[in-house]
Order: sequence, then structure tokens, then C-alpha cells
Amino acid sequence: MEQMNLNDATETLRQYKEYIFPSVIPFYDDHPLIVARAKNGYLWDVQGNRYLDFFGGVLTVSVGHCNDEVTDRTVEQLKKVQHTSTLYINELMVRLARKIAVLTPGRLKKCFFTSSGSEANETAILAARMYTGHTDVITLRHAYAGRTMTGMSLTGQGSWRLGGVFDGHIKHVRNPYTYRAPAGLDEEKLLDLCVQDLEESLSAITNGKIAAFMAESIQGVGGFIVLPKDYFKRILPIVREAEGVFICDEVQTGWGRTGTHLCGIEHWGVEPDIMTFAKGMANGSPIGCTIATPEIADAVKGLTFATFGGNPVTMAAALATIEYIEKHNLPENAAIQGALLRNYLEDLKKQHDFIGEARGMGLMQAIEIVEPGTDKRPDATRTKEIINKAREHGLLIGKGGLYGNVVRIAPHLNVTGKEIHDGCDRFARALAEMG
Repeated sequence: MEQMNLNDATETLRQYKEYIFPSVIPFYDDHPLIVARAKNGYLWDVQGNRYLDFFGGVLTVSVGHCNDEVTDRTVEQLKKVQHTSTLYINELMVRLARKIAVLTPGRLKKCFFTSSGSEANETAILAARMYTGHTDVITLRHAYAGRTMTGMSLTGQGSWRLGGVFDGHIKHVRNPYTYRAPAGLDEEKLLDLCVQDLEESLSAITNGKIAAFMAESIQGVGGFIVLPKDYFKRILPIVREAEGVFICDEVQTGWGRTGTHLCGIEHWGVEPDIMTFAKGMANGSPIGCTIATPEIADAVKGLTFATFGGNPVTMAAALATIEYIEKHNLPENAAIQGALLRNYLEDLKKQHDFIGEARGMGLMQAIEIVEPGTDKRPDATRTKEIINKAREHGLLIGKGGLYGNVVRIAPHLNVTGKEIHDGCDRFARALAEMG
């Protein structure tokens, strides 16, 4: 591979700073990674350095970079027709919608395609309000739902809420964050507190009727916070009594990421009325999908339009990705390799007093970094150093959490045991150098 020299890389970075919004901040501070190419589980920078990618563009590269089967079918479609918009019908859009209806839980049936998770979530809120006739939406603190104004209004993290003008009908209630539960509360008592908080919020800040309750099955940007197994079963009867529908945000958790099941919410044994997807659904091609029960979808009256919704090239990529996931039983692989990864993280927790908790499901695992000797005080500085140190050892991982102190690890779904061992060995060496 021809490598870019240091001067060229420096010039690329200079122009990046000159021509890109400064709010778009890459990892690694003054030494961001400039990508040259990628294949399967690996990525190369312009200097020729190879990295094992355990973050996949924020859980988006689900079946490996430039996956041959997905790429071939995408290129094949590129040569046929590249764009139609929703004003015309293409067969691939219909095929994909039918497949999603078959694979998702409960009575979900009708799809609306867009270009991102933000748009998918926006569509879900619109549909819920038109169906119920109510406007208030309840969601969780620490949630993340995208960068549109509605998406930022749904987001329960101040650093991701820009512009200062938000939807006042969107309310945030306590999330069941077990690691940071109030002192003395076990999981059951924390659930009692969350139920009480929701009931009080409905009485205090709504008229008792809501359009929707929206939640991620695992809070992604929030730091891979796994909600307790009985959370939704206790919350949803209250939501139904308030005439609200349940919107499940599967933008990060969908399509096998959490292991065993295709949809994360299936671990909790409840059925959403609306579900949203994006990211790993098309292995990197821009996509958003909102699927709803027939009566909710039919309630969206009037004209609406998505220029790139149902784009035939993206539809081909998504069909190829989902069929690859089915063909190779990747939800099961995510469960097996995720358990192996989790065992490594639990061992590392025993070795380092700055690891407060290891958590996650499937290939969506995290460790929370805290200041040793304190009462779980978040350590964002050390977290950033860990991310940088891992890169020095050829490993790409992510970070997140309200306090910026959670290391997020999410390999591609077809990751092998050998790659898990390799990645965890690199990670262990990086942590050892932290002192």
C-alpha cells in the first residue's frame, strides 16, 4: 500500500481544521487517525499502521469492513439504478420492508425508510403523536437519540444538546442505572424508585396522557447501560394506562449486536409498538428505518417524503447485511464471543482499581473508569488516556457516558475468538501501562 508521507498527513489535518465545523471533533486530540482503507476487522491509517477495529464506526460496521458479500451486492445495484426517491417504488425497498416485518417482534409490520437513526427517531415521534393525539413524550436520562432538534430534545445528556431550543413536550425521567443507583438501593429498590418517578412525572408535568415512552434497550452513547430485566415489564403498564405507545430505539442494539436475538428488546420479553433501526443495519451505508404496527403507520396522514429513503443501493446493502447475519447465525456468535470478551473485562477489573464496573450484552461491552479510592467518581481524563494508549497498541475502541468515563468495546458481529484474544491482549497491555 502506498503510504501518505508525514507532510501530506499534516496538510490534510490542517485543511480539516480549516474547512470542517470545529464541533466535529475526532478522537485522539491533536493526532487524529486519518483512515486510508479497511478490510474485515482491520483498518489502516495513511502511514500504513494497522489497527484491530473494536468500535466499527460506532457499532455501524456490523459484518466487517468491505465485507465481500455485502460489497458485491451493493456494487451490482450501483450498476443497475442508483436513486429513485420515495416517489417511485423499487423492489428492494419492498423486499427489505417485508423481511424486517417478519424478523421483528410482535405486530410490527409497516416501514418508513430514511437515511439515519436521527430521522428514524424523528419519524417514530411523529407517528406516535399522530396516532394517539397526544403530544407529551417520556424518555430516559442518559439517552441519546440523534442530532436533529427532536433527537437532541430526546437526548438526556447535556453535552449533546446544542442550540438551546428544545421540544418542551419531551420529558426525561430517571433511568435504572444500577451502578450509579442511590446508596443502599439494590436493583429491586431502584426499579421501585424508577416506577415512582415515572408516576410522579406523569402527574406533575403532563396531563396524564402521553404520546409515547421511548427507550433504548441498552443505552448506547450513555455508556452501554443495561436496563434491569424487569424494567420494561414494570414501566409499560403505566405507559399503556397513560394511552402512550412504546418506541424502542434499536439504532445501536439491533441486528444481533446484543447476542442470541436479532433485536435487543427481545431479551426483555416485551413488544414495542414502534421500533427504530440504523447503523449496523446496512454495514455502513446510510440508513434509517422506522417500523410500526399497522394502525400506527396508517395514522400518519398527509404528505411526507424522504429523498434518500428506500434508496435502492442502500436497500441492497441492508438486505445483504441482514441476510449475511442470518446465514452465519451472527447473533449466536455475538453471544459466544461477547461472553469471552466479558470474561476478559471482568479479569481486568480485578487487576485495576480504576475499573468500577464491567457491563454489557453480546458484543456491546463496556468498562466504567473511576478515580481509585473515591465513591465511584468518574475519571474522564484517564478514559481518554486509555483510548489513546489502546491505539498505540493497534486497537481502536470507543468511549461514552454522561461523564465521558466509559470505554465502549463493540467488535464486528463475525469477530473470531482469535481476534477477541488478540484485542483483549492489546487492551490488557494498554491498561497495564496506565499504572
